Amino acid sequence: MNKLTKLCFVPGVDPQLLEQTLSSWQAAFPHMGVCAFLPEARKDQLGLLQTQCAQRHIPLVGGIFPALVHQGAFHTDGLWLLRFDVMPHYTLHADLPQDADGVEQLVQSIAQQLTPHLVGHPEATLFMLFDSMVPNTGSLLDALYLRLANRVHYAGANAGSETFTPMPCLFDGERLVSNGVLLVLLPDHQGAVLEHGYHAPERTVCATSTHGNCVTQIDWRPAFEVYQELVENQYGVQINAANFYEHAVHFPFGIVRANHHVVVRIPVMLNPDGSLFCVGEVPANSVLTLLASPAVDSTETLQVLCTGLAAMDAGPGATELLLFYCAGRRMHLGLESATAELQALGQRLPSVQVAGALSLGEIGGSRQHDYPLFHNATLVAAHW
Repeated sequence: MNKLTKLCFVPGVDPQLLEQTLSSWQAAFPHMGVCAFLPEARKDQLGLLQTQCAQRHIPLVGGIFPALVHQGAFHTDGLWLLRFDVMPHYTLHADLPQDADGVEQLVQSIAQQLTPHLVGHPEATLFMLFDSMVPNTGSLLDALYLRLANRVHYAGANAGSETFTPMPCLFDGERLVSNGVLLVLLPDHQGAVLEHGYHAPERTVCATSTHGNCVTQIDWRPAFEVYQELVENQYGVQINAANFYEHAVHFPFGIVRANHHVVVRIPVMLNPDGSLFCVGEVPANSVLTLLASPAVDSTETLQVLCTGLAAMDAGPGATELLLFYCAGRRMHLGLESATAELQALGQRLPSVQVAGALSLGEIGGSRQHDYPLFHNATLVAAHW
């Protein structure tokens, strides 16, 4: 193994390869740290990883995801190790508040901790991993932006179980926490590129009553009732409670923002009261449109990613890439087409090693002013 390579995939979470990799890296980079991704099926191996890092006094952070991305395919076995040559500033917060006062206090504390580390770094990225069960990710991102504005770029993803069953999924060298967020400040980093390739139809409706991730009413009517009508009228598909999980992933909502940027929200649960539980917050009075599977342009998505990455000055020899691929997008496209999309990205970037994970929502800046948004159905890519 080339010890200068910043990424290492450990098949089967092989203890010997794990030990060799950490020892080799540390010999070359004494002040190193590690970001690690584990698939849910191998979450029981976290203790081994924490022990190996603790024995070498190597700082560790990371998350547990439904699957990993490696060599153009999705894997439910193995482990990704991503090296920091020098461990950056990081914090891991558990049991995030949902009330406005609690959010404000948390964000104020985060901003105070980050500010000294921004000195001397005109560009930096705030890399964030959230537990997918946090119901107010969007509000937390809004509050962070009010404090930090454009002093940082924003990038990240949601970890957790694809079943959306609550599960501790964020960790450092000692802890494994739930309902939390991991924050890592990457100095001299230009952020990430994010794209979904959905094209919004002209018809819009209004989410007149929402609570966190739940849409209760659309245009003052029960949300599911309106959703059924939209899907049938626009695409000729009849959705009911029995086939909701079969079809809903193919017909997500798009939140139409003032800058005409569309943020995808995938309904993943139909509640008994007719409300729709989505991946990510839907603010009250959001303007919604109904998106459909045929509107996803994979070629456009990959072109936007590659063009954006090429525009970033990552320095000579930048051959490592971090990638998050939305689990909802994989469900919608199907495993074969999603894998083909991964492989097509690899063909466009033949000299680049890609380390990634199947995520449950993604975080990136909009194309205007780098405002952080929480997305579904996207690919997020960043130089590592």
